[in-house]
Amino acid sequence: MHIVKFAFESLGFDVRLMRGGLASLVWNLAREFADQGHRVSVITPAHGCLDHLRAHYDLEELDHADRHTVPLVLDPDVWPGQPAELELHLTTRAHRLRHEGVDIYLLSDEYLDLLPERIYPARASEGSDLAFFKPLVFQVSGLRFLRAHLDLDAEPAVVQAYEPYYHYLLPPVLRDDPRFLVVSTLASNMPINQQIHRPQLERLLNLFDTTADLDALADRPPLGTLAQAMAAHLPATHLTEPATTNGIGYFALIAANCDLLDFLTPGQLDFYSTFQDTPFEQAFQHLTVQRIVRQSAERQFVGGCAVPDSWLAREPADSDREQILTALGLDPQLPTFYHVARFSPHHKGQVELFRAIDTSLTADPDINVIIRCAVAAGGDNVLSAVGDPYFQEVADRHPGRIRLDWAMAGEDVLHQEAVAADFCLFPSKFELDSFLIAQGQLMACGAVPIGTAQAVTTHYRHHLPREHPDATGFAVPRSFAEDDPLLTSALTERILEAARIHREDPAEYRRLSDNARALARRFTWRKAATTRLATFAAAAAGVLPGLTPERATQYGWFTTLADTDWVTHRREIAEAAKLRGDLTAYRKCIPDMDRNAVADLFAAAFARADFTRCADLATLLDDPDLVTALDGRCRAEWTGEGLRIDYRLPHAESVLLVLPSGEHRLTGTDGHFTTTLAHTPAVPLAFLLQLRGGRTAWDERPLDACRPATPVGAGLERD
Repeated sequence: MHIVKFAFESLGFDVRLMRGGLASLVWNLAREFADQGHRVSVITPAHGCLDHLRAHYDLEELDHADRHTVPLVLDPDVWPGQPAELELHLTTRAHRLRHEGVDIYLLSDEYLDLLPERIYPARASEGSDLAFFKPLVFQVSGLRFLRAHLDLDAEPAVVQAYEPYYHYLLPPVLRDDPRFLVVSTLASNMPINQQIHRPQLERLLNLFDTTADLDALADRPPLGTLAQAMAAHLPATHLTEPATTNGIGYFALIAANCDLLDFLTPGQLDFYSTFQDTPFEQAFQHLTVQRIVRQSAERQFVGGCAVPDSWLAREPADSDREQILTALGLDPQLPTFYHVARFSPHHKGQVELFRAIDTSLTADPDINVIIRCAVAAGGDNVLSAVGDPYFQEVADRHPGRIRLDWAMAGEDVLHQEAVAADFCLFPSKFELDSFLIAQGQLMACGAVPIGTAQAVTTHYRHHLPREHPDATGFAVPRSFAEDDPLLTSALTERILEAARIHREDPAEYRRLSDNARALARRFTWRKAATTRLATFAAAAAGVLPGLTPERATQYGWFTTLADTDWVTHRREIAEAAKLRGDLTAYRKCIPDMDRNAVADLFAAAFARADFTRCADLATLLDDPDLVTALDGRCRAEWTGEGLRIDYRLPHAESVLLVLPSGEHRLTGTDGHFTTTLAHTPAVPLAFLLQLRGGRTAWDERPLDACRPATPVGAGLERD
């Protein structure tokens, strides 16, 4: 099998060409595929580092000078003052580097050589700097090289492309070419409805003589007050982006045209399929991409992620922890916490992390913290810039306790620091950047994780209650806010709790450490590669992964179930329907349901804050007390200070009122929250609820329906 990897970042064996976990993911799978006897080619930009590559490797320049034009069609709302259309006249050259049985093709031109330190364009450059289009240039140049210049065997090639933003052209362009089977691998959960300017996409498809039904991929503008409130708030959660008047979601384009969709963990697949319990879940149900996700479910599979073999081959006992910490200026006698990631203040939860570290060290100065936030590629002549002055200020405030480094490091350095760590800190936010490889590496060395209880990393088991025999560490709640005091508070509590257990209960610490080490070492690239190879071969033969009844039931996709599933899986479907308060699905399983069953459905819907279903079920129960309690969950009345809004829900941890004029955080505790408005809103009230257990839900209440209420817990208890 010939496997062609198409990735913006690929050289995980060279710290100079690494910027994040994607390079490690691409490279480790490439070398494993090659080790198992397959031909492997990698297409990637040279990123302006050809001189470095020549100095360290046997680099071969190919007879390839592709003179071509990349059309840019600029959105005037994003690029004010720029021409509507531009043409980039480029000459793309190629070099080949053969490393550990893999052919790496490095493409170089005026745009692909930009940003040798950052590698990736800054998101803020959109609208002001044409370097923003470097990834688009890679797609065009890489596709041209793949189709016309890469030596292909008679057998079809599997094109494994990484990250939708960097390969959305490949599936439609290669769709009808029998030489290729296209696999889209998602390494991070970027907003699933992120868009490209439609005229730009149309021009690019025309460039490759390709068509696509873009009308079928477009979304309609949100209708109704609640939908508009969601659209206004959700961009701040990083789960979605504002819809444009002339945009097309590129993940929908990929999912509709590729042969396979490859996910790294079961939790990542679950999350990207439903966005369950997030602020985006309800809005997602009304997007075109949600329909396409369901339609493509039979082509989705979990390929897996792993800890590099080279890392697992190292023996932690061979490193001297005391010597390592002393060299870092830290006290070897103290419990040591470690965070390693690229510099990404919001996605990686680093803002809240530094606040928590500052507070923790003030409360308990007898702990060490090692933090590595890479601001640029590593190696010689690395930039010495400080990523964030506040982060540096926190480090300077606690000398001898915090070691902060802004450089990307190689495996030798990272392994030494990992061996010195007792705990690892991974508070990822927005379910975007999940520390898959880094967390696995630290756990494999015995570091106990303190991480977000997000879906993507549930396979690491740190979300389990600490008393669970399989627990590996400590969890903090999911976060979908850029400035999250709840996450900061939870991180502080976990850090202090972990330090206390390390000192006072060494047996418990050893249990968690042993669990973490044993679990992480089970995730190998050999297993991940074998899973993918089997799936690639089956798809090439016309056999797809398929949508199992178990998965459809788990997601609540009851309409996708076959008639036979309702018979053979009746009990499981009924249980899933009950947990969602879904009367229609439950009644299809148990037609003769009694009043107690309806009450159970109501309780489940109420726990989820699904008040639409609650109202229907309360009517079915013919219980006026329930109807009154539901209607009274929100009240509004004029006081001397303005319009006082009261919201009551026993299991709510926070309540946010979202209005066209702005957002208002209600204050309160124990399920009772209030705020006061200066003016009467002209639209219904839209609330975003954070519930105990981590679920978020939306609630809309017409203002004229809000009145002094019976506490919402009253009348809900069952005899």
